[in-house]
Amino acid sequence: MGKISPVSAKYIVEATIDIEGVVDRPDVIGAIFGQTEGLLGSELELRELQRSGRIGRIEVNVDTKSGKTAGKIIIPSSLDKAETSIVAAALEIIQRIGPCNAKIKVEKIEDVRISKRKFVIERAKELLKNLMDGVLPDSAELAEEVTSSVRIMEVQEYGKDRLAAGPTVDESDEVIVVEGRADVVNLLKHGFKNVIAMNGTHVPDTIIELSKKKVLTAFVDGDRGGSLILKELLSVTDLDYVTRAPDGKEVEEITKKEIHKALRSRISGEQAKGELERNVESLQPDRSQYYDKAREIKRPQQPLPIQRPKFMRPLQRFTKNKPLPEETAKFKEMLENLVGTRGACILDSKLNILGKVPITELQTTISSLTSGVYAVVFDGIIERDLVNTAEKVNVTYLIAMETKVPKTDTKTNILTISDL
Repeated sequence: MGKISPVSAKYIVEATIDIEGVVDRPDVIGAIFGQTEGLLGSELELRELQRSGRIGRIEVNVDTKSGKTAGKIIIPSSLDKAETSIVAAALEIIQRIGPCNAKIKVEKIEDVRISKRKFVIERAKELLKNLMDGVLPDSAELAEEVTSSVRIMEVQEYGKDRLAAGPTVDESDEVIVVEGRADVVNLLKHGFKNVIAMNGTHVPDTIIELSKKKVLTAFVDGDRGGSLILKELLSVTDLDYVTRAPDGKEVEEITKKEIHKALRSRISGEQAKGELERNVESLQPDRSQYYDKAREIKRPQQPLPIQRPKFMRPLQRFTKNKPLPEETAKFKEMLENLVGTRGACILDSKLNILGKVPITELQTTISSLTSGVYAVVFDGIIERDLVNTAEKVNVTYLIAMETKVPKTDTKTNILTISDL
């Protein structure tokens, strides 16, 4: 009797069999051929189909337990879908095998080509990946890959705070302190290996200990965030020198020439502390000249009536709500985390973050939100246009580094870093 090769099968018929008695495997196969004989016509006769190779070898696996027999029937088929389904349905007419009652149930007809197709797709993906990995990169890609791997290997963890640092911090007499890991990588790229990062605005104990033993140079970004970090460093460490990146630039993005120029123009820690104090004093208005002039002016015996031009609006006073203590703490924490990012956080009334956007897109984003905005915290300066937009959508609080709008000129509460 001819056999069909499993490789050429297109479908696999899987059925279960339950027999109320004890029978053997040959009894099941004999019942399948005997009870379906002449049922489907000469073209779908199982013996003829198997002889011609269109039906493969019928596999029957049975197991006897407690006087009953159960098992599984597997029939491979190279017929089409309709013919295979007819043959599978014919199995279920078998009700007796030998002297015992039996029940056959077709569980499924599996398309072998689907599994083969899945194998082809997965194998093709693997072959394509191997092909792409084997493509030779150009010289620039090779150089960049080697340089990047060396830079990453040279970045180490230093001290109990596990700060990102270069490999020669311990051996060098002078150490450069920068803000983050990206700054360390950029300086390593240009040959400076005695570098260590703070990893945040808080000064770690490792940096404080280093300032007692080594000559420390603070290299901060050229923005307000850099000024805040510098102020913190000067207050808790013994800084020897201070330098900054060019205005508006960060240490991680400047070139080798800009790095050398910044380090050559560094100033002493005492001089930097004095400049910071003078900058704070310059922000306070000098009213002495007004007091001197007031003494020289003789007051008239009768006060002159104040005449307000018709085109002037009456002064409008707005009632402001003070933030709750937990709101103040949340605003302060978020503003400190945003230092140097030039980003903004939009909050709802429960102080949940609705979204984070760059400050260049802040005004457009607020305009698109007609309601639900309770507060906006961002790393920048509050301008009149932003205040007008905030008033239109009923924003309660605007929190930023500085403001150019007087706090009494708007119904929106304006808070700066000094207020927090």
